[in-house]
Amino acid sequence: MSAVLADRGRRAARRAVSGLLLLAGSCAGLLLADFGIFVRGIVRAEPAPPERADAVVALTGGAERIGDAARLLAEGYARRLLITGVHPRTTAEDIARREPRLRPLLDCCVDVDHRAMNTVGNAVETAAWAKRNAVSSVIVVTSSWHMPRTMAELRVAAPDLRLLPFPVVTSGFEPDSWRSDLRTARLLALEYAKYRVVVVRDLLGVHAQGRVPATGA
Repeated sequence: MSAVLADRGRRAARRAVSGLLLLAGSCAGLLLADFGIFVRGIVRAEPAPPERADAVVALTGGAERIGDAARLLAEGYARRLLITGVHPRTTAEDIARREPRLRPLLDCCVDVDHRAMNTVGNAVETAAWAKRNAVSSVIVVTSSWHMPRTMAELRVAAPDLRLLPFPVVTSGFEPDSWRSDLRTARLLALEYAKYRVVVVRDLLGVHAQGRVPATGA
């Protein structure tokens, strides 16, 4: 009798393991498919000029972001610019030296935020700045691969703010190369995971608060 029970136990254990492996495989397949959708949604080409808005918000983390934001402000697509997540020792004058077209606009139209330390902080500071300056619509400038998470965080922090994405397409960055390029795969996998955390967190009604020490992006 004990041998029969032992055999039944082994078979039940094998079935349980097989079921878990099948479940894990199904979950992995769904995640991979969802990741593929995320990658396909990343903008590949420089977007057309956006609609005009009250302001431009640029998130630090790439030189091209500030350059595109400066161009939009200088060309009249908005009346004010917020650069959020700037290093504490970097001044507005430092930025103007790198982006000369901003120099004549520094005193009237450019604000520099040193408080935000990550994307959550960028969203929190943008929401507060928009409220202080009676801004109801913003052109959001950040890297194409960073845009989904940025928009998700901004929708949480500033649900009444009208958001117009202007993704920066980095020269030489090809999202589809993740299958053969480990660096691209790691970047996109990490960004996808962070984006999904924001989405799930929002669905559960658990919103990140404050500023978590990290880098600009």
